[in-house]
Amino acid sequence: MIIEKNRVVSLAYKLQRNDAAGETIEQVNNEQPFVFLYGVGSLLPDFESNLEGKTIGDKVSFGIAAADAYGLPDDKALEYVPKDIFIIDGKLAEDLLEIDNIVNLRDQQGNLVRARVAEVNEAEVLLDFNHPLAGQDLFFSVEVLEVREATQEEMDHGHVHGPGGHQH
Repeated sequence: MIIEKNRVVSLAYKLQRNDAAGETIEQVNNEQPFVFLYGVGSLLPDFESNLEGKTIGDKVSFGIAAADAYGLPDDKALEYVPKDIFIIDGKLAEDLLEIDNIVNLRDQQGNLVRARVAEVNEAEVLLDFNHPLAGQDLFFSVEVLEVREATQEEMDHGHVHGPGGHQH
């Protein structure tokens, strides 16, 4: 069975910075594969396009330029916030305010957002809301482990159910 729209795909992969010689960012093995519903727009378009038509046992390596992955860093995604928003139970949570720490915050609608602490000064904290991989060229080495038809429920929900996927 080939990888095409509405197929459930299981992969092992290695993600590296820049190229095959680059630093390893993430590695997913055969024992705990990455399982997803192909063609529903939940992954990087270039990632999916490089997998289209592949089948079980196929191995493929490809790069994705930063602009086509998580984009280039955007200065508009940098924001100074008052340091006092990090006061928890009456005390400044200084352990959160270390450069390069990732902090979880809520936006005005209550949604979880993540930001990197870029700078800390006397009264403010500069937060970077860019994706952590913004500005990075990516290189994937992928092995296709399994391809199956998605169930109607998976297609209706837009994600995989069961082992390796989302549980309801």
